[in-house]
Amino acid sequence: MKAIRMVAAALAVAASGWALHTAHAQLAGVGRIDLLRHDLSIAGREAIQVRVDIASGVVAPRHNHPGEELVYVIEGVLEYRLDGRPPVTLKAGEVLFIPPGTNHEVKNVGSGNAAELATYIVEKGKPLIALAK
Repeated sequence: MKAIRMVAAALAVAASGWALHTAHAQLAGVGRIDLLRHDLSIAGREAIQVRVDIASGVVAPRHNHPGEELVYVIEGVLEYRLDGRPPVTLKAGEVLFIPPGTNHEVKNVGSGNAAELATYIVEKGKPLIALAK
């Protein structure tokens, strides 16, 4: 019976994380394509890669992740606002490191579509995205 409760709890956590991830992906003007999810050699950690497309003028609201995020801008011009830091604007080919738990938002400040490759090194079993309060 204890094993059933543990499995049910794990499924609930995974479902809530997926629901939040899906909700973030369905924001008007923001598209997410999951590319890779793989366990790491570090116990309890996994790597996740996602392509994020953001339409011109759209802001992905303040959020954070339960681990590191490495950003590579594929196309367009994106402005990143990390709490406690001045805004940084990146164009295609530029990169950014976002520390674990750091609230941030992203805005497409260019005239066309912008896209990033987001690579997350995160704790397994936690929601990938948490909207900031």
